[in-house]
Amino acid sequence: MNKKLLKNTCKIIRLFIVVVIILIVETSSKKYETKVESVNENRTINLTTMALKLEEEISNDLYATKDTYTGDLTGYTADCPLCSGRLACAPNYEVLNGTETYPDNSYGTVRIVASSKNLPCGTIIRFNKQNISNDPIIAIVLDRGVLGNDIDLLSNNYEYAVRTIGRSSISYDILRTGW
Repeated sequence: MNKKLLKNTCKIIRLFIVVVIILIVETSSKKYETKVESVNENRTINLTTMALKLEEEISNDLYATKDTYTGDLTGYTADCPLCSGRLACAPNYEVLNGTETYPDNSYGTVRIVASSKNLPCGTIIRFNKQNISNDPIIAIVLDRGVLGNDIDLLSNNYEYAVRTIGRSSISYDILRTGW
């Protein structure tokens, strides 16, 4: 009988060990699955948060490009034919006195340009034109009188407008759309 009791005891012990192993495996795999799900949720939240933060930083960056256009750049003066000497956009500056710039609250002193109604008044643009300036030119749309995506840069001198600015194709960035 001892042999039979010993044999049954061994079977019970083996069964017990198998049950314990199954419980350990089940418990550890459930923890692992929970942990993986949690990590994925955190990654999704972190990516969304990072994207929102980046979008906020770009919208808060005054010099971040919002859009880019291509058109012709020409020069003009306030006393040109059909020009009144007053800018078409409010505050309707008088520019017959040679004014070429505008004191913008956000961008400081900027050049004045005319555009079509494609760009609302108060739009800030940036372009590079080496024969005018080695630095990028920041300008504000305060006048009208051109077509499409073309831009007219206000100059206080007809010779400068014709000879230095002339007419050329440019690409310009929109930094702010309207006021």
